Amino acid sequence: MSQQPTYPLMPHATASWLVDNTALTFEQISEFCGLHILEVQAMADDLAGSKYTGRDPLHSGELTQGEIERGQASATYRLKMQRAPLSLNRTKGPRYTPVSKRQDKPDGIAWILRHHSDISDAQIGKLIGTTRNTIAAIRDRSHWNISNINPKDPVTLGLCSQRELDALVAKVARKAGVAEDEAAANTRLGSDRDALIEELRAERDAHTRVASQAAQEAEAAAWLAARRAEGISDS
Repeated sequence: MSQQPTYPLMPHATASWLVDNTALTFEQISEFCGLHILEVQAMADDLAGSKYTGRDPLHSGELTQGEIERGQASATYRLKMQRAPLSLNRTKGPRYTPVSKRQDKPDGIAWILRHHSDISDAQIGKLIGTTRNTIAAIRDRSHWNISNINPKDPVTLGLCSQRELDALVAKVARKAGVAEDEAAANTRLGSDRDALIEELRAERDAHTRVASQAAQEAEAAAWLAARRAEGISDS
């Protein structure tokens, strides 16, 4: 059985309602809605880049008043989903983005390209819900509206959640770390192999010099012995 946590159908709108209508802590709200605690705090401080119309989780049955009161009575209490939202089957393709936010996509893409250049175009497309052609046009500055594109955090634009962005950045970092480790290992192996070859070459050269010297000494000894033999014969 899956242990995947269940979050409200509209987490940002639900969090906005809980901030405005309850005394729950930011941590309780962020955990229940599956959002980063800073997103919730931004809603409370009216600093969020996007304004959300609150969605009452009591009407949807996702929470009860009693569950909210238990959470307000203890800051360490973890809210429990009372009725899971209906799962929605979604076909493959770019993630859906409300029409009102589609104009913000280029700004979010530009921000990722600037601050996380190691994220692939395919990953950006899946995160933001856009095409590779659009990403490529922004990357090489051939986009038709490039002069008006200003890099902005896609989380504050409401194009993705902080949790999704953090997970993707961590995944890319782990993959890059593995590649670096493999490259370092290959470099070490190459260095060790070169060092061994150099050592064997030096050892061979040393043996050659010793053998050559021994041959020269033997030749000199034979010549000297022959000279001495000639001297004896002359006498």
